Amino acid sequence: MGKAFDSIRQGLQEAIAHAQGEANAGVRVYRPHPVDVKALRRRVAMTQEQFAARFGFSVATLRHWERGDRTPQGPALVLLNVIEKDPGAVLSALS
Repeated sequence: MGKAFDSIRQGLQEAIAHAQGEANAGVRVYRPHPVDVKALRRRVAMTQEQFAARFGFSVATLRHWERGDRTPQGPALVLLNVIEKDPGAVLSALS
């Protein structure tokens, strides 16, 4: 087989190893933990409108999260984890 096949095969093997969580895949996977959005918003002393506007969420989405109708996923959950860890740094970075 050619170089292209070998490259594709290697990529597929790495993807499978990554998906199976194998340590030797060479990738460290970050898995954000669930965030109590309402408690976080209260901790930073913001209204729903202020929190949503400041961090780029819609107020409707924020309300769904706080009621438990939905849970944050993907980049939103990562951002909420960072806000929870160091809200001042995020506020500073966004100003």
